[in-house]
Amino acid sequence: MLQKPESGALPIPQAEGKDGGRDGETQALTASQEEAPSPLLQESSREDLGAGREEGAAEPALNPKGARTLAAKALARRRAYRRLDRTVAELVQFLLVKDKKKSPITRSEMVKYVIGDLKDLFPEIIARAAEHLRYVFGFELKQLGRKHHTYILINKLKPLEEEEEDLGGDDPRLGLLIMILGLIYMKGNSARETQVWEMLRRLGMRPSKYHFLFGYPKRLILEDFVQQRYLNYRQVPHTNPPECEFSWGPRSNLEISKMKVLGFVAKLHKKEPHHWPVQYREALADEADRARAKARAEASMRARARANQRAGIHPW
Repeated sequence: MLQKPESGALPIPQAEGKDGGRDGETQALTASQEEAPSPLLQESSREDLGAGREEGAAEPALNPKGARTLAAKALARRRAYRRLDRTVAELVQFLLVKDKKKSPITRSEMVKYVIGDLKDLFPEIIARAAEHLRYVFGFELKQLGRKHHTYILINKLKPLEEEEEDLGGDDPRLGLLIMILGLIYMKGNSARETQVWEMLRRLGMRPSKYHFLFGYPKRLILEDFVQQRYLNYRQVPHTNPPECEFSWGPRSNLEISKMKVLGFVAKLHKKEPHHWPVQYREALADEADRARAKARAEASMRARARANQRAGIHPW
């Protein structure tokens, strides 16, 4: 497994024995990746973390040369993390494209065509790619053979609600919709259009460029999701230049519980839902409202059934 050094630099592989690389690779797919970033909460703390550490180290007076050195190191660290993020997104797309042929994918192919000189970071890269594949696209990355390092993708996507038929349990669009709903929810129930497009880019998609799973993502969101009332889309008042934002549509409010979306976000961040107290309280209130609405509907149905029975009206 990889450990993130306290300096905030890129993770460095531990010294391994004869089979160390193989074991680390297997563990990376199965163990919790506490540091795996999520595109949902875009205010990632990694850059701030690096800055905070430099500030702590800079308590003694620094001369201009020392300050420039620290700034250069921080910049290099941010660039390294951005490159790692980009490599993870590219690997996800590579695996999805390769899976269309339903042939096993080898580690050597991934290194040759995507990872390149970051091959020493393969366990972390493959683990983070597996997280994106699982929670965004509904695929589980399975290692077939340790000896030859071969992998396949298994479709594991299931709908959040059993009654949600419009998007379908095996439709990857559902994963994208839930990602957007999660972003909106964590941003205070509305998200600027630019934030949604930035999330797509972090997932390796370009909003206006064709994607083999989603078609044109921007068109899918603005036409399908908005027209089906899963999302609301409106211009933000008093913005110059004009800006637009997304919020949950009436269909999402009816069909998808906030607690399940919060649980989805929590899984991405390896935390419990109550880690976000504001959203957690709102989700609890939403669950209570749903329970009351369900109880009222059931009581109304029972009352109608009793009235029909007294009137001699039978449902058959």
